[in-house]
Amino acid sequence: MKKFYIITNHAKDPERETTYRIQNCLMKRGKACLLPELIPGEEAAPYRDVPKDVDCVIVLGGDGTLLRAARKLVDLNVPFLGINLGNLGYLTEGDRGSIPDIMERITAGEYYIEERMMLTGQVYSPDGTLLGENVALNDLTVNRQKMLRVFNFKLYVNGKFLYMYKADGIIISTPTGSTAYNLSCGGPIVEPTAKLFLVTPIAPHSLNNRSLILSSTDRIELEIVGSEKDVDSEMQYVTFFDGDDPIPMEPGCRVVVSKAPQVTKILKMSSQSFLETLRIKMS
Repeated sequence: MKKFYIITNHAKDPERETTYRIQNCLMKRGKACLLPELIPGEEAAPYRDVPKDVDCVIVLGGDGTLLRAARKLVDLNVPFLGINLGNLGYLTEGDRGSIPDIMERITAGEYYIEERMMLTGQVYSPDGTLLGENVALNDLTVNRQKMLRVFNFKLYVNGKFLYMYKADGIIISTPTGSTAYNLSCGGPIVEPTAKLFLVTPIAPHSLNNRSLILSSTDRIELEIVGSEKDVDSEMQYVTFFDGDDPIPMEPGCRVVVSKAPQVTKILKMSSQSFLETLRIKMS
């Protein structure tokens, strides 16, 4: 790898101290390392001017910063190296203290690349008009805005009706996202390089509603039925991609989810297994 690009969460590195430290480490080793342009009075626009010939994108922040970069740069097809500047990071490879070792090993070629499945989702209006679409590395969620109230939605798999849920919402997760919102809602933990979907209802109002594990080749469809109190309460619904990029909906809207053609490449250099990482993060 010869050319790097750094994306920084400025809330966690406001003076770019860690960013410049990494840039200097790489340049001293004969590598090119580019940063987003800083516009006076504004934050840098990190996704606007990423060179197409970059070999690796280094992401400074946490899992949320890396998830956003993976979505915004999904078609760049380069590996991401995450450096954790926060408290908890399943996707990041190290923290501030491990930067010298990480830079030494990455320039020596002592790493491997792990490919993670992504999902793609399309949201349609009741009349079939496409309202929006996006990809996600962790999950797609459907829930409510403004009002805290249960609602109904139908689940279809490969065009066949499976179940009518009554819940606060639903999570459709990739294996990477199994340790995120899915886990907090009681869903299972999955080895991140697996190829499957997890469907987990949020606070279901039924004792037999548990997570479903579906094939990555399945086509999942959700239909918003809504609530009998929608008219009076101005209930609003929304689809999120990795907890971001919301698409507003109304009763009758449909969300279609399938495996994305793209993958996210995560640069790894630790021999620590996923189970070891899980034990450390959750202890």
